[in-house]
Amino acid sequence: MYKLDLTKIEGHGEFPCPRCGTAISPDDANEEEYTILEPKVNKHGLTEIVIRCNKCTSIIHLTGFDLLQKLAD
Repeated sequence: MYKLDLTKIEGHGEFPCPRCGTAISPDDANEEEYTILEPKVNKHGLTEIVIRCNKCTSIIHLTGFDLLQKLAD
C-alpha cells in the first residue's frame, strides 16, 4: 500500500505508480491504467481516493484533495 499527497507532485495530477512506474493520469477515463476502488468524502468534500494500479495491483491512497479544494475556492 502506498500513500501519495497530490499537493506534493508536479504537473496536472499525473504521476508514476510508486511500485512499477506505470503512468497514472486523471485523464484516463476508461480506467485502463488504474481502477478507482473507493472515494472518501466528508461534509467538506473529497478527502481521499483509493486506487489500484492495473499493471502491478498496488493499492495507492491519493490525498491532498482538501487543500486543492481550498485553493480552488
